[in-house]
Amino acid sequence: MSTVITNIGELVTNDPAVGDGLGIVRDAALVMDGGTVAWTGPASAAPAADASFDAAGRAVLPGFVDSHAHLVFAGERAEEFAARMSGRKYAAGGIRTTVERTRAASDDDLRANLRRLIDEMARQGTTTVECKSGYGLTVDQEERAVRIAAELADEVTYLGAHVVPAGWDAAAYTHLAATEMLSACAPHARWVDVFCEEGAFDPDQTREILQAGMKAGLSPRLHANQLTQGPAVRLAVELDAASADHCTFLSDADVDALASSRTVATLLPGVEFSTRQPYPDARRLLDAGATVALATDCNPGSCYSSSMAFCVAVAVRDMRMTPAEAVWSATAGGARALRRTDVGRLAPGARADVHVLDAPSHIHLAYRPGVPQTAAVWKAGCRV
Repeated sequence: MSTVITNIGELVTNDPAVGDGLGIVRDAALVMDGGTVAWTGPASAAPAADASFDAAGRAVLPGFVDSHAHLVFAGERAEEFAARMSGRKYAAGGIRTTVERTRAASDDDLRANLRRLIDEMARQGTTTVECKSGYGLTVDQEERAVRIAAELADEVTYLGAHVVPAGWDAAAYTHLAATEMLSACAPHARWVDVFCEEGAFDPDQTREILQAGMKAGLSPRLHANQLTQGPAVRLAVELDAASADHCTFLSDADVDALASSRTVATLLPGVEFSTRQPYPDARRLLDAGATVALATDCNPGSCYSSSMAFCVAVAVRDMRMTPAEAVWSATAGGARALRRTDVGRLAPGARADVHVLDAPSHIHLAYRPGVPQTAAVWKAGCRV
Protein backbone atom coordinates (compact mmCIF):
# COMPACT_ATOMS: atom_id res chain seq x y z
CA MET A 1 0.00 0.00 0.00
CA SER A 2 1.25 3.46 -0.90
CA THR A 3 1.09 6.44 1.47
CA VAL A 4 1.55 10.10 0.68
CA ILE A 5 2.69 12.50 3.38
CA THR A 6 1.33 15.91 2.47
CA ASN A 7 1.68 19.44 3.78
CA ILE A 8 5.34 19.05 4.78
CA GLY A 9 6.70 22.43 5.80
CA GLU A 10 10.35 21.39 5.44
CA LEU A 11 11.48 18.11 3.89
CA VAL A 12 15.09 17.13 4.61
CA THR A 13 16.12 14.78 1.80
CA ASN A 14 19.94 14.65 2.14
CA ASP A 15 19.76 14.28 -1.62
CA PRO A 16 22.73 15.93 -3.39
CA ALA A 17 20.55 16.30 -6.49
CA VAL A 18 18.29 18.70 -4.58
CA GLY A 19 21.12 20.94 -3.39
CA ASP A 20 23.97 21.22 -0.95
CA GLY A 21 23.76 20.11 2.64
CA LEU A 22 20.38 18.80 3.72
CA GLY A 23 18.69 19.03 0.31
CA ILE A 24 15.68 20.83 1.78
CA VAL A 25 12.38 21.01 -0.11
CA ARG A 26 9.72 23.36 1.30
CA ASP A 27 5.94 22.94 1.00
CA ALA A 28 6.68 19.36 0.06
CA ALA A 29 5.16 15.91 -0.15
CA LEU A 30 6.58 12.38 -0.05
CA VAL A 31 5.17 9.09 -1.30
CA MET A 32 6.10 5.71 0.21
CA ASP A 33 5.31 2.49 -1.61
CA GLY A 34 6.44 -1.05 -0.89
CA GLY A 35 8.82 0.00 1.85
CA THR A 36 10.71 2.52 -0.22
CA VAL A 37 10.42 6.18 -1.12
CA ALA A 38 8.64 6.42 -4.44
CA TRP A 39 8.45 10.18 -4.95
CA THR A 40 9.39 13.51 -3.34
CA GLY A 41 8.70 17.02 -4.50
CA PRO A 42 6.38 20.01 -4.21
CA ALA A 43 3.11 19.26 -2.46
CA SER A 44 1.20 20.75 -5.39
CA ALA A 45 2.55 18.02 -7.69
CA ALA A 46 2.13 15.03 -5.37
CA PRO A 47 0.70 11.92 -7.03
CA ALA A 48 -2.26 10.05 -5.57
CA ALA A 49 -1.70 7.21 -3.08
CA ASP A 50 -3.76 4.63 -1.22
CA ALA A 51 -3.49 6.50 2.08
CA SER A 52 -2.41 9.92 3.23
CA PHE A 53 -0.91 11.58 6.29
CA ASP A 54 -1.14 15.32 6.86
CA ALA A 55 2.15 16.64 8.27
CA ALA A 56 0.41 19.93 9.15
CA GLY A 57 3.41 22.05 8.24
CA ARG A 58 5.87 20.02 10.29
CA ALA A 59 9.42 19.12 9.27
CA VAL A 60 10.11 15.64 7.89
CA LEU A 61 13.58 14.07 8.14
CA PRO A 62 15.16 10.74 7.29
CA GLY A 63 15.13 8.42 10.27
CA PHE A 64 18.19 8.74 12.46
CA VAL A 65 20.96 6.23 11.75
CA ASP A 66 22.60 5.23 15.04
CA SER A 67 25.83 3.61 13.90
CA HIS A 68 27.35 2.84 17.32
CA ALA A 69 25.50 1.18 20.20
CA HIS A 70 26.09 -1.60 22.75
CA LEU A 71 22.64 -2.99 23.46
CA VAL A 72 23.05 -6.68 24.35
CA PHE A 73 23.60 -6.44 28.09
CA ALA A 74 22.00 -6.97 31.46
CA GLY A 75 21.89 -4.70 34.49
CA GLU A 76 22.88 -1.06 34.76
CA ARG A 77 25.64 1.05 36.32
CA ALA A 78 23.88 4.03 37.85
CA GLU A 79 26.08 4.00 40.94
CA GLU A 80 29.18 4.13 38.76
CA PHE A 81 27.73 7.15 36.98
CA ALA A 82 27.03 8.86 40.32
CA ALA A 83 30.59 8.20 41.46
CA ARG A 84 31.92 9.65 38.21
CA MET A 85 29.85 12.77 38.72
CA SER A 86 31.45 12.99 42.16
CA GLY A 87 34.93 13.02 40.66
CA ARG A 88 35.99 9.45 39.88
CA LYS A 89 37.72 9.21 36.49
CA TYR A 90 36.20 7.05 33.75
CA ALA A 91 38.29 4.01 32.76
CA ALA A 92 37.75 1.09 30.38
CA GLY A 93 37.71 -1.47 33.19
CA GLY A 94 34.13 -0.70 34.22
CA ILE A 95 33.01 -2.86 31.31
CA ARG A 96 33.77 -5.95 33.40
CA THR A 97 30.87 -5.16 35.74
CA THR A 98 28.40 -5.46 32.87
CA VAL A 99 30.14 -8.60 31.64
CA GLU A 100 29.35 -10.40 34.90
CA ARG A 101 25.67 -9.45 34.79
CA THR A 102 25.30 -10.23 31.09
CA ARG A 103 26.79 -13.69 31.47
CA ALA A 104 24.29 -14.44 34.25
CA ALA A 105 21.25 -13.32 32.22
CA SER A 106 19.07 -15.63 30.16
CA ASP A 107 18.65 -15.36 26.40
CA ASP A 108 15.10 -14.15 26.94
CA ASP A 109 16.24 -11.44 29.34
CA LEU A 110 18.87 -10.17 26.91
CA ARG A 111 16.43 -10.32 24.01
CA ALA A 112 13.77 -8.42 25.96
CA ASN A 113 16.19 -5.67 26.96
CA LEU A 114 17.46 -5.35 23.40
CA ARG A 115 13.91 -5.09 22.08
CA ARG A 116 13.06 -2.49 24.73
CA LEU A 117 15.98 -0.29 23.73
CA ILE A 118 15.43 -0.58 19.97
CA ASP A 119 11.75 0.27 20.47
CA GLU A 120 12.76 3.22 22.66
CA MET A 121 15.07 4.42 19.88
CA ALA A 122 12.36 4.04 17.24
CA ARG A 123 9.93 6.16 19.23
CA GLN A 124 12.52 8.93 19.07
CA GLY A 125 13.03 8.69 15.32
CA THR A 126 15.91 6.19 15.06
CA THR A 127 15.18 3.71 12.28
CA THR A 128 18.61 2.11 11.74
CA VAL A 129 20.57 0.69 14.68
CA GLU A 130 24.03 -0.87 14.81
CA CYS A 131 24.52 -3.22 17.77
CA LYS A 132 27.79 -4.59 19.12
CA SER A 133 28.62 -7.60 21.24
CA GLY A 134 31.35 -7.24 23.84
CA TYR A 135 29.74 -8.01 27.19
CA GLY A 136 30.26 -11.78 27.01
CA LEU A 137 34.00 -12.23 26.39
CA THR A 138 33.85 -16.02 26.06
CA VAL A 139 33.27 -17.92 22.85
CA ASP A 140 29.78 -19.05 23.82
CA GLN A 141 28.74 -15.72 25.33
CA GLU A 142 29.94 -13.63 22.40
CA GLU A 143 28.26 -15.98 19.92
CA ARG A 144 25.05 -15.64 21.95
CA ALA A 145 25.30 -11.84 21.88
CA VAL A 146 25.71 -11.48 18.11
CA ARG A 147 23.07 -14.13 17.46
CA ILE A 148 20.51 -12.27 19.60
CA ALA A 149 21.54 -8.92 18.13
CA ALA A 150 21.00 -10.28 14.62
CA GLU A 151 17.38 -11.04 15.46
CA LEU A 152 16.48 -7.37 16.04
CA ALA A 153 19.23 -4.95 15.01
CA ASP A 154 19.84 -3.66 11.48
CA GLU A 155 23.62 -4.03 11.72
CA VAL A 156 25.63 -6.37 13.96
CA THR A 157 29.24 -5.96 15.04
CA TYR A 158 31.48 -8.57 16.64
CA LEU A 159 33.32 -6.83 19.50
CA GLY A 160 34.87 -9.73 21.36
CA ALA A 161 37.86 -7.43 21.82
CA HIS A 162 36.06 -4.99 24.11
CA VAL A 163 38.36 -5.51 27.09
CA VAL A 164 40.66 -8.30 28.28
CA PRO A 165 38.60 -10.32 30.79
CA ALA A 166 39.84 -10.93 34.31
CA GLY A 167 42.25 -13.85 34.59
CA TRP A 168 43.41 -13.69 30.97
CA ASP A 169 46.77 -12.79 29.50
CA ALA A 170 46.26 -10.11 26.83
CA ALA A 171 48.15 -12.00 24.12
CA ALA A 172 46.26 -15.23 24.77
CA TYR A 173 42.89 -13.50 24.74
CA THR A 174 43.79 -11.63 21.57
CA HIS A 175 44.52 -14.97 19.91
CA LEU A 176 41.17 -16.34 21.08
CA ALA A 177 39.31 -13.27 19.78
CA ALA A 178 41.03 -13.64 16.41
CA THR A 179 40.42 -17.38 16.02
CA GLU A 180 37.84 -19.55 17.78
CA MET A 181 35.66 -16.69 19.03
CA LEU A 182 35.71 -14.98 15.65
CA SER A 183 34.74 -18.20 13.86
CA ALA A 184 31.74 -18.65 16.15
CA CYS A 185 30.55 -15.05 15.78
CA ALA A 186 31.26 -14.24 12.13
CA PRO A 187 28.13 -15.96 10.73
CA HIS A 188 25.92 -13.55 12.72
CA ALA A 189 27.79 -10.30 12.10
CA ARG A 190 28.76 -7.91 9.33
CA TRP A 191 31.45 -5.96 11.20
CA VAL A 192 34.48 -6.57 13.42
CA ASP A 193 35.50 -3.95 16.00
CA VAL A 194 38.22 -3.55 18.65
CA PHE A 195 38.55 -1.16 21.59
CA CYS A 196 42.08 0.09 20.85
CA GLU A 197 43.00 2.01 23.98
CA GLU A 198 45.11 1.98 27.12
CA GLY A 199 43.55 -0.58 29.42
CA ALA A 200 42.08 -2.51 26.47
CA PHE A 201 43.97 -3.59 23.29
CA ASP A 202 47.20 -2.21 21.88
CA PRO A 203 47.73 -1.48 18.16
CA ASP A 204 49.40 -4.82 17.36
CA GLN A 205 46.65 -6.78 19.07
CA THR A 206 44.05 -4.62 17.32
CA ARG A 207 45.60 -5.24 13.92
CA GLU A 208 45.69 -9.01 14.54
CA ILE A 209 41.98 -9.16 15.35
CA LEU A 210 40.81 -6.81 12.62
CA GLN A 211 42.82 -8.55 9.91
CA ALA A 212 41.53 -11.93 11.06
CA GLY A 213 38.00 -10.55 10.91
CA MET A 214 38.56 -9.22 7.42
CA LYS A 215 39.86 -12.61 6.31
CA ALA A 216 36.65 -14.11 7.72
CA GLY A 217 34.54 -11.74 5.60
CA LEU A 218 33.78 -9.05 8.18
CA SER A 219 34.42 -5.38 7.56
CA PRO A 220 36.41 -3.36 10.12
CA ARG A 221 35.42 -0.48 12.35
CA LEU A 222 37.33 0.70 15.40
CA HIS A 223 37.01 2.31 18.83
CA ALA A 224 39.77 4.88 18.39
CA ASN A 225 41.36 7.65 20.47
CA GLN A 226 38.65 7.84 23.12
CA LEU A 227 40.81 8.25 26.22
CA THR A 228 44.25 9.06 24.82
CA GLN A 229 45.96 10.17 21.64
CA GLY A 230 47.50 7.23 19.83
CA PRO A 231 47.79 5.33 16.54
CA ALA A 232 44.26 3.88 16.45
CA VAL A 233 42.75 6.42 14.05
CA ARG A 234 45.58 6.01 11.55
CA LEU A 235 45.28 2.22 11.85
CA ALA A 236 41.57 2.53 11.03
CA VAL A 237 42.40 4.55 7.93
CA GLU A 238 45.17 2.15 6.90
CA LEU A 239 42.72 -0.78 7.02
CA ASP A 240 39.98 1.23 5.26
CA ALA A 241 37.71 0.84 8.27
CA ALA A 242 34.20 2.14 7.75
CA SER A 243 34.51 4.30 10.86
CA ALA A 244 36.84 5.39 13.61
CA ASP A 245 34.59 5.94 16.61
CA HIS A 246 35.06 8.43 19.48
CA CYS A 247 37.96 10.46 17.97
CA THR A 248 38.19 12.54 21.13
CA PHE A 249 41.98 13.06 21.17
CA LEU A 250 43.31 13.69 17.66
CA SER A 251 46.65 14.86 16.34
CA ASP A 252 46.97 16.88 13.13
CA ALA A 253 48.12 13.67 11.43
CA ASP A 254 44.95 11.90 12.59
CA VAL A 255 42.74 14.65 11.19
CA ASP A 256 44.63 14.67 7.89
CA ALA A 257 44.37 10.89 7.63
CA LEU A 258 40.61 10.94 8.15
CA ALA A 259 40.13 13.81 5.70
CA SER A 260 42.02 11.97 2.96
CA SER A 261 40.17 8.68 3.44
CA ARG A 262 36.66 7.28 3.31
CA THR A 263 36.81 6.31 7.00
CA VAL A 264 34.08 8.22 8.84
CA ALA A 265 34.84 9.94 12.15
CA THR A 266 31.92 8.84 14.31
CA LEU A 267 31.54 11.17 17.28
CA LEU A 268 29.67 10.12 20.42
CA PRO A 269 28.86 13.27 22.43
CA GLY A 270 26.69 11.42 24.93
CA VAL A 271 29.83 9.71 26.22
CA GLU A 272 31.61 12.97 26.93
CA PHE A 273 28.45 14.30 28.56
CA SER A 274 28.28 11.22 30.81
CA THR A 275 32.00 10.98 31.63
CA ARG A 276 33.04 14.65 31.74
CA GLN A 277 35.74 13.95 29.19
CA PRO A 278 36.58 16.72 26.69
CA TYR A 279 34.25 16.83 23.69
CA PRO A 280 35.75 15.95 20.29
CA ASP A 281 36.28 18.95 18.02
CA ALA A 282 33.85 18.33 15.18
CA ARG A 283 34.60 21.72 13.65
CA ARG A 284 38.26 20.79 13.20
CA LEU A 285 37.29 17.60 11.40
CA LEU A 286 34.66 19.21 9.22
CA ASP A 287 36.89 22.11 8.21
CA ALA A 288 39.59 19.62 7.21
CA GLY A 289 37.12 17.80 4.95
CA ALA A 290 36.55 14.65 7.04
CA THR A 291 33.15 12.92 7.01
CA VAL A 292 31.51 13.05 10.44
CA ALA A 293 28.75 10.87 11.88
CA LEU A 294 26.94 11.21 15.20
CA ALA A 295 25.80 8.20 17.24
CA THR A 296 24.64 7.53 20.79
CA ASP A 297 27.03 4.80 21.97
CA CYS A 298 24.06 3.71 24.09
CA ASN A 299 25.45 1.39 26.77
CA PRO A 300 24.99 0.92 30.53
CA GLY A 301 28.35 2.39 31.50
CA SER A 302 29.67 5.43 29.67
CA CYS A 303 26.41 6.67 28.09
CA TYR A 304 23.00 5.24 28.93
CA SER A 305 21.10 7.43 26.46
CA SER A 306 19.30 6.25 23.34
CA SER A 307 18.48 9.77 22.13
CA MET A 308 19.97 10.85 18.82
CA ALA A 309 18.17 14.18 19.22
CA PHE A 310 20.14 14.74 22.43
CA CYS A 311 23.37 13.99 20.55
CA VAL A 312 22.43 16.52 17.88
CA ALA A 313 21.80 19.20 20.49
CA VAL A 314 25.08 18.54 22.33
CA ALA A 315 27.04 18.47 19.06
CA VAL A 316 25.69 21.90 18.17
CA ARG A 317 26.17 23.36 21.64
CA ASP A 318 29.56 21.88 22.56
CA MET A 319 31.23 20.54 19.41
CA ARG A 320 30.86 23.59 17.15
CA MET A 321 28.58 21.98 14.58
CA THR A 322 25.80 23.88 12.86
CA PRO A 323 22.28 22.43 13.22
CA ALA A 324 22.35 21.37 9.58
CA GLU A 325 25.73 19.62 9.97
CA ALA A 326 24.58 17.81 13.10
CA VAL A 327 21.35 16.58 11.49
CA TRP A 328 23.22 15.42 8.38
CA SER A 329 25.76 13.59 10.57
CA ALA A 330 22.96 11.88 12.56
CA THR A 331 21.30 10.63 9.36
CA ALA A 332 23.42 10.55 6.19
CA GLY A 333 26.66 10.51 8.20
CA GLY A 334 25.53 7.44 10.12
CA ALA A 335 24.65 5.76 6.84
CA ARG A 336 28.17 6.49 5.55
CA ALA A 337 29.62 4.98 8.74
CA LEU A 338 27.69 1.79 7.93
CA ARG A 339 28.43 2.03 4.21
CA ARG A 340 24.72 2.06 3.48
CA THR A 341 23.12 3.97 0.60
CA ASP A 342 19.53 2.95 1.26
CA VAL A 343 19.11 4.80 4.59
CA GLY A 344 19.87 8.29 5.89
CA ARG A 345 18.19 10.00 2.96
CA LEU A 346 14.71 10.53 1.53
CA ALA A 347 14.87 10.18 -2.23
CA PRO A 348 13.28 7.75 -4.70
CA GLY A 349 14.66 4.26 -4.11
CA ALA A 350 15.74 4.85 -0.52
CA ARG A 351 14.19 2.87 2.30
CA ALA A 352 11.10 4.66 3.57
CA ASP A 353 12.47 5.59 6.98
CA VAL A 354 10.61 8.78 7.82
CA HIS A 355 10.77 10.93 10.93
CA VAL A 356 8.07 13.59 11.31
CA LEU A 357 9.11 16.23 13.83
CA ASP A 358 6.60 18.01 15.99
CA ALA A 359 8.35 21.20 14.87
CA PRO A 360 8.56 23.31 11.72
CA SER A 361 12.31 22.89 11.14
CA HIS A 362 15.24 20.57 11.78
CA ILE A 363 16.82 23.42 13.74
CA HIS A 364 14.42 22.71 16.62
CA LEU A 365 16.34 19.51 17.46
CA ALA A 366 19.13 21.73 18.81
CA TYR A 367 16.98 24.77 19.58
CA ARG A 368 14.70 22.87 22.00
CA PRO A 369 16.99 20.30 23.67
CA GLY A 370 15.37 17.76 25.95
CA VAL A 371 11.88 18.33 24.55
CA PRO A 372 10.15 15.34 22.86
CA GLN A 373 9.74 16.32 19.23
CA THR A 374 8.84 13.12 17.38
CA ALA A 375 5.33 13.24 15.93
CA ALA A 376 5.41 10.11 13.77
CA VAL A 377 7.88 7.51 12.48
CA TRP A 378 7.85 5.03 9.60
CA LYS A 379 10.47 2.31 9.14
CA ALA A 380 10.58 0.71 5.71
CA GLY A 381 7.16 2.22 5.08
CA CYS A 382 5.55 0.76 8.23
CA ARG A 383 4.29 3.10 10.92
CA VAL A 384 6.16 2.59 14.20
